[in-house]
Amino acid sequence: PPAPPHPPIPSSSPAASPPQTARAAALALHPAIRDRLGEIAEVRIETQEPGVRIIDKTGPLHNPADRDHCLQYMVAVALIFGRLTADDYEEAVARDPRIDALRAAMTVTENPRFTRDYYDPAKRHIGNAVQVRFMDGSVTDRVEVACPAGHRERRREALPVLMQKFETGVRPWLEADAWSRLSAIAADQERFEETTVDELMNLLVRQRAMASEASNSV
Repeated sequence: PPAPPHPPIPSSSPAASPPQTARAAALALHPAIRDRLGEIAEVRIETQEPGVRIIDKTGPLHNPADRDHCLQYMVAVALIFGRLTADDYEEAVARDPRIDALRAAMTVTENPRFTRDYYDPAKRHIGNAVQVRFMDGSVTDRVEVACPAGHRERRREALPVLMQKFETGVRPWLEADAWSRLSAIAADQERFEETTVDELMNLLVRQRAMASEASNSV
């Protein structure tokens, strides 16, 4: 299908497109299930065709690359811990036995509406829904999320997250003055558009060179 006219703003979530909203739905359910993890009988996940085809994965997961392409793993971590970060794909978290126990209780099905909306160029939604059933027969709300923050219908919601992601990745490399100047440029659309590539690169490259020289002199 053709690319959407307004590509999604990169998310802070370390996950591919198909599971983004499954993660969001699981995070929304975390407060309702965190004290009842041992009572869960089933976790029902509805996703789109790409979600079933690409990331519906059962059985052993051997490394972070396996885990970040497993819908069930991402949903399990979000339900258990109320988060999903890059570190959650590492062995220190993956060895928690509750994750595989929860994965074993999951069913994944394709929701035809989610698939239609995924491929519809006027929508390009990435729908997922999650619901938890407990051993006593009670169920949580069915939480459905059509598109993640950063999608063209939810772009403004992603801007603070994007700025935080930018700060986390860049600020540790810069002196305080350089970061202050760079962050001011990034936060002002008009100023950003007026700034030349050379000016931006000088703020970044010079600082990295200084850090490299300092390291080599030790």
